[in-house]
Amino acid sequence: MTDLELYEEMAWLARRGEPFAVVTVIAHGGSSPRKAGTKMLVRGDGTTLGTVGGGRVEQEALEAARSALADGEVRTLEFVLTEEHGYACGGRMTVFVEPQGRRPLLVMFGAGHVGRAVTALAHGCGFRVIVVDERPEWARADLLPGVDEVLCLPVAEAFGQLYFDEESFVVIATPGHMHDFAAVRGCLATPAGFIGLLGSRRKKETLLATLEEEGFDAAQRERVVTPVGLDIGAQTPEEIAVSIVGQLIARCKGLTA
Repeated sequence: MTDLELYEEMAWLARRGEPFAVVTVIAHGGSSPRKAGTKMLVRGDGTTLGTVGGGRVEQEALEAARSALADGEVRTLEFVLTEEHGYACGGRMTVFVEPQGRRPLLVMFGAGHVGRAVTALAHGCGFRVIVVDERPEWARADLLPGVDEVLCLPVAEAFGQLYFDEESFVVIATPGHMHDFAAVRGCLATPAGFIGLLGSRRKKETLLATLEEEGFDAAQRERVVTPVGLDIGAQTPEEIAVSIVGQLIARCKGLTA
């Protein structure tokens, strides 16, 4: 395995927002199995790419990487590779373990002016952004700076290509109420942690009444945050994006329920 292959894998995982840890030999002496600069990548599922020497050194480094991924803290491991410490090499090694956190996922339904502004700002704030819009003239990566993936599909079809967990964010701002409500229904069938709908308070009343008529209980209806965004008097798409992304950041940091 070459360093280039390892860096390419890091970049691929980072683009997908998947967690991984990098284990690096930062110092060595004597008869050590690997030299300073050697790296091993540990994916979130525990699989690895590269090696820092095998044996007990690698096993302990792997365990440290798993712990680092769990708590987000870096670690430095010192290995004295003598028989009295259970090794046979006779040298020494220092290993640095650095976790790379998962980027929070934002699924943006709607590639209009607000969707475009939200995408750019959310990307700059560390979110991985997927945009869904069935209009080919709008669902274009060149019109959506910072987007990680564009799905040019009707709302209902997009859910077959999306994966949500409790840490996923959704913002809905499609061209029409019908598509907005379809996106809300689809999101309520997932464990998405935040479902935000752009619109007026009148639109909120209509949505909640419609969901109640369709059999969605109070707990489900309360999952929908609408109007989405902090109340900062936003008017332009860029100001609205600030209000929305600010709300997402606050949720990420546990500042709002």
